Amino acid sequence: MRTDTGPAVADPLAAWRIGSEPYYRPRGDECVQFEAAWSRRLPLLLKGPTGCGKTRFVQHMAWRLGRPLVTVACNEDTTAGDLLGRWLLDAQGMAWQDGPLALAARHGALCYLDEIVEARSDALVAIHPLTDDRRTLPLDRASALIHAHPDFMLLASYNPGGGRELKPATRQRFCGLAFDYPEAEDEVAVLMREGGVAVELASSLVALGRRTRRLAGQGLEEGASTRMLVRAAQLVRQGLAPRAAALSALVVPLADDDMLQQALVAAVDATF
Repeated sequence: MRTDTGPAVADPLAAWRIGSEPYYRPRGDECVQFEAAWSRRLPLLLKGPTGCGKTRFVQHMAWRLGRPLVTVACNEDTTAGDLLGRWLLDAQGMAWQDGPLALAARHGALCYLDEIVEARSDALVAIHPLTDDRRTLPLDRASALIHAHPDFMLLASYNPGGGRELKPATRQRFCGLAFDYPEAEDEVAVLMREGGVAVELASSLVALGRRTRRLAGQGLEEGASTRMLVRAAQLVRQGLAPRAAALSALVVPLADDDMLQQALVAAVDATF
């Protein structure tokens, strides 16, 4: 059995490099805080509601630092093996293939575990040696130990209101950045840039989004995210009427309950 990771390539992280600047509008000193954590390669946890800009911020900072970004969308089936790697059969026999976390640690990328709280417990335990001064990643199945590249940094995100919480043993290994939905002025600017709409429509969509967020905790799990508002703006840009765009991008995805849908439709009608 071979423990190499396949044929040598000039840049094993080429597919994970960001070619152009992702648009991100800073809301405070989060870029400075990220760069401080980066300077010490400290693991960083981003907390905030769904669709508020956490992933876009990480993409922007990876581009800003000139580092590749290996992203893992965690789910309830994400195991340690999915992150670390596994043995695969090829024409020459059995060969070890690095998982995304091992690839990033070995070659010096930023590794972003999106919605880390959804991953299985064995996956969470597997990252622990990378989050302290050891900066190592044991590959037990390959009988190997990766010493993290000097440019490796571990990032993770989760939604504290999503119903699941990280255990203290994992959470306390990270520095943290708290995110929320942008202020109205900033959110309008995002919709104008990302949705390609005029300020009047962007302002109306932001006002609608804020109405839906006031329903959170009153039967609605979460209100409309900035991502959803951008999609509504993009639909209008493609020719849909604002009301139809809002129903498609916000109302239908947000709620199945008839009463909640009626409340959301009423908010749409009050806006458009």
